[in-house]
Amino acid sequence: MRRVVFNQKGGVGKSTITCNLAAIAASRGKRTLVVDLDPQGNSTHYLMGKAADTLEKTLADMFDQTLRLRLLNDRVESYVHRTPFERLDILPSAPALEELMSKLESRYKIYKLRDALDELADDYDMVFIDTPPALNFYTRSALIAAQRCLIPFDCDDFSRRALYALLENVTELKSDHNGDLEIEGIVVNQFQPRAALPQRIVQELQQEGLPVLTSFLSASVKIRESHEQAKPMIHLDPSHKLAKEFTALYDSLQGRRAAS
Repeated sequence: MRRVVFNQKGGVGKSTITCNLAAIAASRGKRTLVVDLDPQGNSTHYLMGKAADTLEKTLADMFDQTLRLRLLNDRVESYVHRTPFERLDILPSAPALEELMSKLESRYKIYKLRDALDELADDYDMVFIDTPPALNFYTRSALIAAQRCLIPFDCDDFSRRALYALLENVTELKSDHNGDLEIEGIVVNQFQPRAALPQRIVQELQQEGLPVLTSFLSASVKIRESHEQAKPMIHLDPSHKLAKEFTALYDSLQGRRAAS
């Protein structure tokens, strides 16, 4: 199962959701891979800590290889790195992804990520793809490579307005490039149950028939500690409310998949 976590808006928790769901999957015995397509590398730093700054052979190198005419290319698995967490690996980001994007787009390498993940298909049970906050070459590549799309959503009016355009973009890409892609759901993040505005916005989205998942993620300063220590919540503090919410979200996704 390949899931892409995507929203064109920044700061909605894409990397946090990606890494925490992946960590839970790995803790449940699933061979799990995180693909970090964001040049900022937040998922890479979240899972690798200080080691992220010294990694060799990143996704940037893998994509760069596709631009060069070589008789023998390195296998995709050579770009995969182990994280400190059992059964959890990563295809790490690098700032050079930003520089490569225009070249990859002009050479129409939009299917190369899908090809790479096909090559790794026998090695992993679950793949989670983190994306940059834009509809660009990398996010399109991810949407073409994935089977399911999760959309993080923080409860404000700007996010709501952007959501409709995002859903249209995903639907169009599904029609043109990836008929297997399904919008798995909207993940309500940084939810404040005592505030009136978030409750109203979520209720209105549900009334409109949008696929809002019922497992909400609370706003919590604990997640900053999780980022700083490079430990997803399931490893930092599994008894914390937010860790339990991530686990409930993961379980709900698995239940929906089984039901389908």
